[in-house]
Amino acid sequence: MASTPYFGLRGKSLNAALIWAVIMPTYLLFGYNNGVAGGLIDLPAWVVRFPDIDTVSTTLTASQKSHNSQIQGTVVAVYTLGALFGAFSCISFGDKLGRKKTIMLGAVVTCVGSILQCSSFVLAQLIIGRLITGIGFGAISATAPNWQTECSRAGHRGFVVMLEGLFISGGLAIQAWINFGMSHTKGDVSWRFPLSFSCFFAVIVFFSMPLWPESPRWLIKKGRVEEARRVLSAFDDVPLDDPAIAQEVLEIETSLLETGKGKFRDIFRNGPARFANRAFIAAATQCFQQMCGINAIAFYQPTIFRTFLGLDDNIARILSATVFTWQTMCAPIGAFTIEKVGRRKLMIFGAAGMGMCMAIIAGATSHPADHPAVQAAIAFVYLFSLFFVTGYLGLAFLYSSEIAPLSVRTPITALSTTSTWVFNFTVVEASPPGFDTLGYKYFIIYAAINWCLILPTVYLLFPETQGLHLESVDKIFLDSKNMLQPVRVAKKLRAHATIGAEGDVQIEGKKVDENGKVVTVGSSQ
Repeated sequence: MASTPYFGLRGKSLNAALIWAVIMPTYLLFGYNNGVAGGLIDLPAWVVRFPDIDTVSTTLTASQKSHNSQIQGTVVAVYTLGALFGAFSCISFGDKLGRKKTIMLGAVVTCVGSILQCSSFVLAQLIIGRLITGIGFGAISATAPNWQTECSRAGHRGFVVMLEGLFISGGLAIQAWINFGMSHTKGDVSWRFPLSFSCFFAVIVFFSMPLWPESPRWLIKKGRVEEARRVLSAFDDVPLDDPAIAQEVLEIETSLLETGKGKFRDIFRNGPARFANRAFIAAATQCFQQMCGINAIAFYQPTIFRTFLGLDDNIARILSATVFTWQTMCAPIGAFTIEKVGRRKLMIFGAAGMGMCMAIIAGATSHPADHPAVQAAIAFVYLFSLFFVTGYLGLAFLYSSEIAPLSVRTPITALSTTSTWVFNFTVVEASPPGFDTLGYKYFIIYAAINWCLILPTVYLLFPETQGLHLESVDKIFLDSKNMLQPVRVAKKLRAHATIGAEGDVQIEGKKVDENGKVVTVGSSQ
C-alpha cells in the first residue's frame, strides 16, 4: 500500500506545515546569521584571537582604530558578499535544480561555512568561513520566497509570506540573547558557540525540505503537469479531477504562453510583459529594504548604544536583545494587515516612519550627555524597528517575487536578492568608518534616503498586488506602456474586479487565445 504523501496533510494544514517545518527555520537562520557577528566584535576573547579587527582596546591610536574599523567592516560584511554570489548563482542553476533541491544545497553549504567560522584560529579562516556561509544562505534566500509564494493561495499569500518577517526578527532576537548570555563566559567559547549555532537551523531545513511538495508552478514550467496537479490538489484539498485544478493549471500555462519561456537576458528587455520594468521594481524593493538604514542599526546596535549614548557594555547588549525582541512582537502587525491595507500603503507608511526615526535619532545622539536625549534616541530605535518590520522586512521578499512573471521568476528573484546582498554589503562595510568619521550625522543619510528616494519611488512606480493571483499580476504590465503606468493600470483594473470567497481579487485583462494572440477578456469567476 502506497504511503500517504505529506503525512496525510492537505489544504490549510499542509500550508501551515510548510511554514513551521521549513519557512520558520529558514528565516530564523536568516535573522540569526545577519546579526550574530556584529554582537561578537567587542568580546575580549574575540579581540585577543583577531587583533587585526580590534576597535575597542584603549591602547589603540586613532589611526589604528580607523584602520581596524575598515577591516572589521569587511570581515562582517564578507558574509553578505558571499550571499550576493550565492543568490546570483541561482540564475544559472536555480530553475534546473528546482526550488527544493536548491534550498537543500544552500543548507549544506551554510553548515560547511558555519563549521569553518566557529573553528577559526586565524582571521583568514574566519573570512573564508563567512564567505562560504553567505554563499549557502544566498542560494536559500533567492529560492525560499519563490517556493513559499508559489505554494500559497492568493487570498492568504501576503499573510503567509509576511510571517517571514516575524521569523527573521525572531532569529535576530535569538542571536542577541545568545550573544548576551555567552558574553558572560570566558575564553573562545564566548564567540565559537554563537557562530556554530546557525548549523542547528540549517540542519532542520535540510532534513525537512524533502518531505514537502515542490512548487506546482515550477513543475508545470518543466512539463511535469501531472505532478503539479497532485500538488495543487493537496494544497486546495480538492479531488484530483476537480474543475478548479484544471482551471488553475490552465491559468499557469497561459501565463507561460503570455510571458514566453524566459531567459536571463530577457529581464533586461521590456517587451509586452515589461520584464525589465518588473526586474527594476523587484530589485528596487530589495534595495530599499537594506538602504533604509536597518543594517546600520541591526549589525552595530551594541556599538551604537555604547559609543553614541555612553551606555555600559552590559546595558548595551540587553537593549540590543530587547530591540530585536520588540521587533519580533511587532511583526504580526504587518502580517495581519497586509491583505487589508495592501502592499503599497504599508511600504509608504514604513518609509515615512523610518525617515522620521532616523532624523530624530541623529538629533538625539548628537547630545550624549543629555539624559532625555539619550532616552529619546533609545525610544526611536525601538520605533524604527516597528516601521521596518511592518513595511519592509517580510514585505520586500513577498513583493519582489509577486511582481515577477513565472517564466523569468527565478532570474528576477535571484537578481532582486542579489540587490539585497549588494546593498547589505554596502551598508555593513560603510557603517564602521561612517560612524567613526561622521558620528551622529551618519543617521541623517538614511533619513534622506527614506524620504527622498524610497517614499516617492514606491508611490509613483509600485503597483498594488494585494489579493491577486500571481498570473493576474501579468495583466497589469501587459496593459502598461511605461514605468509610470502600472500604478494607474492596477487601480483601474481593481475598480472592475470581483472578490473571491477567500479574498482573492479576480481582475479582467489580457489573455492568450488559441492562436497565441493576446486578447482582452474578463477573468473567469
